[in-house]
Amino acid sequence: MYFMSKVVLITGASSGIGKAIAQYLVSQSYIVYGTSRNTKNAIENGVHMLPLDVTKSETIATAVNSLLKKESRVDYLINNAGMGITGPLEETPDSESKRVFETNFFGALEVIKAVLPSMRAQHSGMILNITSIAGYMGLPYRGMYSATKGALAIVTEAYRMELKEFNIKMTTIAPGDFATNIAAGRYHAPLLDHSPYQQNYKNTLELMDAHVDDGMNPEIMAKVVHRVMKKKNPKVHYRVGFFMQRFSIVLKRALPDTWYEKLLLNHYKL
Repeated sequence: MYFMSKVVLITGASSGIGKAIAQYLVSQSYIVYGTSRNTKNAIENGVHMLPLDVTKSETIATAVNSLLKKESRVDYLINNAGMGITGPLEETPDSESKRVFETNFFGALEVIKAVLPSMRAQHSGMILNITSIAGYMGLPYRGMYSATKGALAIVTEAYRMELKEFNIKMTTIAPGDFATNIAAGRYHAPLLDHSPYQQNYKNTLELMDAHVDDGMNPEIMAKVVHRVMKKKNPKVHYRVGFFMQRFSIVLKRALPDTWYEKLLLNHYKL
């Protein structure tokens, strides 16, 4: 029986979780196209790399059209491209808040729009939006990041119902802390000497960076993504992380809001 390899498009595939997912799926015999802002059309470790900046519409259209010209279909879209941001909300520049939403939220939506016509034509497809456990709660000094990932999770819930009649599946996979270079790529609002938030923000930054350094191997995330891809009817949301990170979502649902807030304040020593 002839087996046709499935075609996967992964945004943000040049490093971290995206790179791990791309390389793992190549090892599982998928045809994998990865994207990055700073790449040229090339094949890297079996991954067909395409230049794409999720904040620039023309690069999205060019990358998706290039893929469709070669493969005639997209079976899976993995929306992984994103950026981190930290800082006191009061002191975070509006331009940076808008930029992180353009990247993590609106950019993901635009890539979805680019692949949907072909998925609808083939009456199949799956879109996996990589969100974050941080998107389930407002975290101090990461509020804007939490907001972008929470927004993407909510939109996914609505999109699933709209796409049901076309046999297109959509889900989110929310990672906790993984050992990647995300901390180096974050926008950090500067630590201002005269800021009323200076000491608490400094302590929280140090704690966040330590969590990433002690994070899980990205290959664990890649294997979970692959398991979800093989499901006929994926759940609305999946979470991947250490037990306490996943359990924190259960606690948020079960506890009164102010109790949960106290847990976070204690965790961040605020």
